Amino acid sequence: MSSRIRRFRITGRVQGVSFRFHTSQQAERLGIVGYAANLEDGSVEVLARGSEQALELLHAWLRHGPRLARVDDLIELEVDEAAGIAGGFEIRGFEIR
Repeated sequence: MSSRIRRFRITGRVQGVSFRFHTSQQAERLGIVGYAANLEDGSVEVLARGSEQALELLHAWLRHGPRLARVDDLIELEVDEAAGIAGGFEIRGFEIR
């Protein structure tokens, strides 16, 4: 089974509600590696590498996020290569875009 890489950008009430922490738990359960990072504009970016099925399950989870979150929009992009993905799933601080 080949792996794919997806970049997600989630907007709404997604900072200060443990969104990155819960995303990392979900990703690890699904065997996904990558990271979740807060962006300066208040959104969260998730870069994820895994099987097509695992990425679709993560996408479905990201539409709602954890209990205290409110997801207003979710943008998904497939990318060919991703720098900065090591083993495991990281929670990162603010990324400047």
